[in-house]
Amino acid sequence: MVKEREEKKILAKEAKDKLATYGTDINLEAFSPETDEHPYQENLSAFPLSDQEQMLKAGVDIAAKNRSGTFIQKDHSVVHCSASQEGMEIMDIDQAREKYDWLHDYWWKAVPVNMDKYTARAELHQEHGYFIRSLPGAKSIYPLQACLYLEEDNLAQDVHNIVIAEEGSELHIITGCATGPHVKSGLHVGISEFYVKKGAKLTFTMIHNWAENMAIRPRSATIVEEGGLFLSNYVCMQPVGTLQMYPVTYLVGENATARYNSILIATPGSEMDIGSRVFLKAKGARAEIISRAITTGGKIIARGHIIGEVPGIKAHLECKGLILSDKGIIHAVPELEGHRQDVDLSHEAAVGKIAQEEVEYLMARGLSQEEATATIVRGFLNVEIEGLPPELKAEMDKAVEISEKSLL
Repeated sequence: MVKEREEKKILAKEAKDKLATYGTDINLEAFSPETDEHPYQENLSAFPLSDQEQMLKAGVDIAAKNRSGTFIQKDHSVVHCSASQEGMEIMDIDQAREKYDWLHDYWWKAVPVNMDKYTARAELHQEHGYFIRSLPGAKSIYPLQACLYLEEDNLAQDVHNIVIAEEGSELHIITGCATGPHVKSGLHVGISEFYVKKGAKLTFTMIHNWAENMAIRPRSATIVEEGGLFLSNYVCMQPVGTLQMYPVTYLVGENATARYNSILIATPGSEMDIGSRVFLKAKGARAEIISRAITTGGKIIARGHIIGEVPGIKAHLECKGLILSDKGIIHAVPELEGHRQDVDLSHEAAVGKIAQEEVEYLMARGLSQEEATATIVRGFLNVEIEGLPPELKAEMDKAVEISEKSLL
């Protein structure tokens, strides 16, 4: 195990200057690598109200009502970690590696450590991250929540997360990323590796509430075994400097399923390069990638890539965008890649403006132009997500509603 860790470090050092294959490059040296430690908080209510408000906008409820566990990392410090349901584990990833020798088998298994300079940085500068696991057959009554929070301005935060849904289990997670109200800039590099075992179900809902000049570079991948289901929901409706992510899922077991749903709003000055990629590697595998993108002046590159490698698979890719400002840009990049005759792959992409006749129709029924526009946008963002638990759907709707009030 020690030898493997040393090998990972060597690979990371060799890749520390390797540029990403897509998106805008950033200067990692522009961000501070060190900060003071924050004290551990046993009592969640002890968090400042300003922090609680920022976290709530990212779906993280400090009251922990209807939650099965909570993890909070502030800057480089894990400041709270607790689980309240039997069969659910949530802890500091470093503590988990000390507790479970077998965890090294999952470390950089789904995501290559030498993918680019961001994965390399995460290995060389890692500051904690979370480990979440549902034991075999266990089903989470309420979602577990995790928050990665930046309180210091211009700080670099590098985390590595691992999530495992063991065989036959059901795991629901809300993860919120946010910054303090006074923070203007910073760097977040987050490595997340997901493992969905035979017959398991994992729902992962991520809500971002970053500062307007933040640089965000997540790198994540998922491996789904036979009969497993992975649902990924991503919401980013607040200003952000530069965001670049392209999560990938490998459906390696028969009848494995993956669904990605993204809701994006790019305000002036924001640049989002976001996509999802799914490899269908086993008979009966199914995949769906759905994105809704709106620009009010920022730039969005919406990517999607489906690779059908075996017969008897089916997948669909859908990207729809609304341009609400002449200064905004939406670039849709749908890709379908079939390697066998008996594959069923499809895609739909559309980018445009709100139809004037729709606005006029609603105005004729008593709405103002602003109200009519907001109604149309709200309907556009309403993505029906199959298999989402009611508690999780409510939290996702709440995040969208909070963002709508500040943007529309």
